[in-house]
Formats: sequence, C-alpha cells, structure tokens
Amino acid sequence: MSTPPLASGPEGPGTLRPLLDTVLDALRDGRRARGGPLPAGGPEAVAARLRAAAGDVLPDDGDPDALRALVHALAEGAADPADPLCAAHLHCPPLAVATAADLAVSVLNPSLDSWDQAPAASELEALVSRALAQLAGLADSLVTTGGTEANQLALLLAREAHGGSVRLVCGANAHHSLPRAAWLLGLPEPVVVPAPAGTLDPAALDEALTEVGGPLLVAATAGTTDAGLIDPLPEIAALCAAHHARLHIDAAYGGGLLFSDRHRAALTGLEAAHTVTLDLHKLGWQPVAAGLLAVRDTHDLAVLHQRADYLNADDDTEAGLPDLLGRSLRTTRRPDVLKIAVTLKALGRTGIGALVDQVCARAAELAELLDAHPRFELYDRPTISTVLFRPTEATDDTVADVRRRLLHEGRAVLGRARLDGRLWLKATLLNPHIRPDDLAGLLKLVEGTTPR
Repeated sequence: MSTPPLASGPEGPGTLRPLLDTVLDALRDGRRARGGPLPAGGPEAVAARLRAAAGDVLPDDGDPDALRALVHALAEGAADPADPLCAAHLHCPPLAVATAADLAVSVLNPSLDSWDQAPAASELEALVSRALAQLAGLADSLVTTGGTEANQLALLLAREAHGGSVRLVCGANAHHSLPRAAWLLGLPEPVVVPAPAGTLDPAALDEALTEVGGPLLVAATAGTTDAGLIDPLPEIAALCAAHHARLHIDAAYGGGLLFSDRHRAALTGLEAAHTVTLDLHKLGWQPVAAGLLAVRDTHDLAVLHQRADYLNADDDTEAGLPDLLGRSLRTTRRPDVLKIAVTLKALGRTGIGALVDQVCARAAELAELLDAHPRFELYDRPTISTVLFRPTEATDDTVADVRRRLLHEGRAVLGRARLDGRLWLKATLLNPHIRPDDLAGLLKLVEGTTPR
C-alpha cells in the first residue's frame, strides 16, 4: 500500500484538486437527494440512512470511495442554512469566499500556540482582532470558538480583576452560557434580574445593584437568542458606572450591526463595556468557528499568561519571538482568523453592512406579511432579523406540533421561543439571498400545516 498523499507541500495542490471535485460533486448530489432544507423522516430515519451509508466506520481495509460516500451522506442528512426555508437558529449560510479561505487553514494546519508554528497567522490574528475590537470601541480582542467561550472568558477576566471572586448579575433573558460559566468558574449563584418585556429592566437592575454586595459583573445582551432584542445599553452602562460594577455585553448576535451605517446606532453603549462578546459565525456569514472577546483594558489579559518552555521560553521571548500563550485558554488553536480577514478585506465594512441591512429588511418584510395576515399573530416588529409569530388562536401544543411536523417532513426548519408565557414559532433570517416570495411561501407552508 502506498503512503497517502499530504495536503500541503509541493504535491499538495495537485493532490487536492481531484479530491475537491469529488467533495463538490458529493455536496451537490447529497443536496439533490435531500430535496429540501432538512432530511425527511425525523431522527430515526436520518440515523438509519447515515448508518447504511457509513457501513463499517473502521474497516480492516480502506475504502477508496469513502470521501464521496460520507460527504454525500452528510449533505443528504444536513440542515442547509442556505435554503430559505431553513430559518430556525443563529446558523448562517457561510460566504463562499470565507469557506475557500478556511480550506487554506486546513491545508497549512498552523497552530497558534507558538510563533514557530504559525508565523504569518499570528501576525494576521493580531491585526484583525485589534481592528474588530476598535470597531466596537474597545482596544483589543481574543479569538474564541464562539459566544459561549467568549462569555466564559469574560467572567474569568472579571473574577481575576476583582482578586478571585465576582458576582454575576444578568437578566432573565441572558444566554444560558453565562450562568453556566459562573458555575464552571466556581462563582456565587448569579443574581437574575427580571426582563418582563424580553429585555433587562433598568429599574430592577438598579435595585439589585443597590442590594447585592461585593464585586459585581453585570452582563447585558445585545441580540437575545429568543427574539433578537437589545437591552437598554446606555442606561445599563450608566447604572454600572454609578454602582462601580463591571460591565460585560454579550453581542454574539447583535454585534454584526456594527458593520451597518443604518443599524449600528442600536448598539450605542457598547463602547462603555469592559468586555464584549462578538460572534461572526452568526451575523457575519463565517463558517464555524468565528468568535471573539473584545476588551477595553488590555491589562486585563495579563492573567492569561502562561509559561511553557517548549512554547515560550524566556530567552526566546527576550530574543523577539512573540509569546502567544496568553491569547487564549486553549493551547493547540486553529487560525480561524484567516476566513474573517479574507471576508473583511474582500467585502469591506460597507459590503458586510449591506448583507446586514438585507437580512434586517427581509425580517421587517416578513413581519409586515404576518401583521396583515388574518391567520397569524406577530409577537413584535423585529429588532434585528428574528421574527416571532404563531397561528391565531392556536394552543401552545399546536404551535409545537406544527414545528415538529415541518421538521419531520423536511419541509421547513423553524425555531421556537417562549415569551409572555406563550410558545412562538421563530424565524431567524440570516440568508441575504432570501426573496419576498420565499417569505410568502414559508407562511403558506405553516398555514397549510396548522389544523383548522
């Protein structure tokens, strides 16, 4: 048996070209076999088809058709975020240029735990992370795997800034990763402030900050997972300043509005935060993962410093080799910054901002259609690109059943959210190619599934 070829090196490009053709053909054929936004039949049917295609996953002898067969099976069994009827989650269709750039990272396989493994990538990450932090009005940022890691890192920095302990104060609308991070870091039980209208209540926050003692970290949200709502950031920032509390803003969803001249004012107050979570594999059209944690004071990052002689020996650092271990809690670390850098450079701020404007406009159009439709109830006008609705006079059980039936049939992928004590269907529009007739088709599909 000959030695399998490598992806990099002199022979790499020639070896990859036919393999890429195989992958692209399998993606196309798998999509055709799926025939919609989601594979039909539900979990058991999808699992059975996948098992049949995979066969023995560790055979004694290799299968030369493995690449085609497994990519086809994955594509046939995928939820396709580029399908206009796939609109459940903050799950974006990635840009082609970003995906192409991501291939280069897989080929070169750098690791950002020491300069000698990623000489150019380490400098590119420094340039891009500073630029994105400055876009948010802060000083620098660290690349993360997404909002969850960024939120956990924000709590860690707050804990260390306060000498080893801090109390999290967050709204009832906060992302679940925040209380989970408090638990992981051994922090006191979080103080949860009411969010009666879906956003953190400033009066209740003021009361909590007055009553709760000790070092405090307030976590606000710019783009809630359920409805895409934005907390009143300027008021929250003023309260934090008055009570000497540290402020973190989870802008994993809403941070993309920074690129838009039309919508960035919705994030006024972001610059007052000590830390901000950003996530470009949501409203940034990047392949997973593409998260960041932006920081106001770079001195906060000093607590992340670690020494490992084989990676950042003192004499190497003194000789001028950059020390990268303090840029993450991870050691081996993929340079996810390349796809982000290529997207920023290729589209520019205005190009990305235009995509933001498009999905926000489509969400507004969907809300108008719902508002005018006698068989649907609209929760509210969208703040970003999430629209909540439900069939008129339907019970919560009916709403849940409609969603599951569409999933089982593979006809549409809608999310669910519970607000004001009721269950709503959720459409999160992140596809800039979606058209008005796609929106009308989605409503017709839901209407036809609703029992009369």
